[in-house]
Amino acid sequence: MSNKAAWITKPKGNPLEVKEAPMPKAGKGEVVIKNHAIAVNPVDWKVQDYGIILQKYPNVLGTDVAGEVYEVGEDVTHLKKGDRVLGHAFSLITNDPSYGGFQLYTACNALVVSKIPASLDFNSAAVLPLAISTAAACLFKKEALALPLPKTGTKPNSSGKSVLIWGGSSSMGAAAIQLAVGAGLKVVTVASKHNTDKVKNLGASAVIDYKSSSAVDDIVAALDGTDFAGVCDCIGAAEAWAPVYKKIGGRYGSVLPGDQVPGGIEGAAVFAPSVAFDDRFIGETVWAKWVPESLENGALRALPGPIVIEGGLDAVQKGCDEQKKGVSFAKIVVAL
Repeated sequence: MSNKAAWITKPKGNPLEVKEAPMPKAGKGEVVIKNHAIAVNPVDWKVQDYGIILQKYPNVLGTDVAGEVYEVGEDVTHLKKGDRVLGHAFSLITNDPSYGGFQLYTACNALVVSKIPASLDFNSAAVLPLAISTAAACLFKKEALALPLPKTGTKPNSSGKSVLIWGGSSSMGAAAIQLAVGAGLKVVTVASKHNTDKVKNLGASAVIDYKSSSAVDDIVAALDGTDFAGVCDCIGAAEAWAPVYKKIGGRYGSVLPGDQVPGGIEGAAVFAPSVAFDDRFIGETVWAKWVPESLENGALRALPGPIVIEGGLDAVQKGCDEQKKGVSFAKIVVAL
């Protein structure tokens, strides 16, 4: 069996090159996934354009994969060869191309790989992995919002706490809403007016139009009477939510570096792979338990849905270019 990848050969603006790649091997605690669909995230074209994060070239980008388990490594007991799965790929932290998503076969840390139900197609499943890890870190990391972890098995009881999710129509925002609801939180979020119904359908109690002149007052009113935990910033918009913090306080978790948030507020920037390492307690609850069970019972839905680009690895560069143009309540997915 041979492998191919869409390689990033140099930093700063060079198009991806499709060519042969070594076949990944499943190490201890890992699996190799035969990919059927891969998703594109903003980080992919940003790494390509700006030459950030990666320390080694050539390399393979891509963090979201869905497919079938091809090989199972030592100490992996929850997966077997042939299982239909989604997985979070880690080449951005390993700098090892074997762990990149933009190829036919990808090695993944098994903790961030979950079985998917027969009813969920691979293209839809591919929208979830990075969004799940980032949202979970933002909500549950002790240095960020430190919220109670989601429960499995029963409908969650209200925790009495609330959270403001900024960017509810993003892929991370959609995952954060569903995770927060699963943890028994009241969710208030902001989104464009045309996405209000779609976002509310994910379980948000209130969806505020961020362009409204009364947005801050509307948010504060929606949170009234709750124990407000803070802001989960999914898009890096600290200036936008800072007025809410000034009115009612709270902590923050954000995709932004910590030095870009309002002074005096406690919280942390998050890095998605931490849920398998420093914040492994999150991965052991969210990925190992909540994700597979919630996909089965419908508490977690693969939204926003995919905009599918056909053409296999040769179409990955097109996918990056389309993502760069911007999408609304959708995610670019390349079918392999």
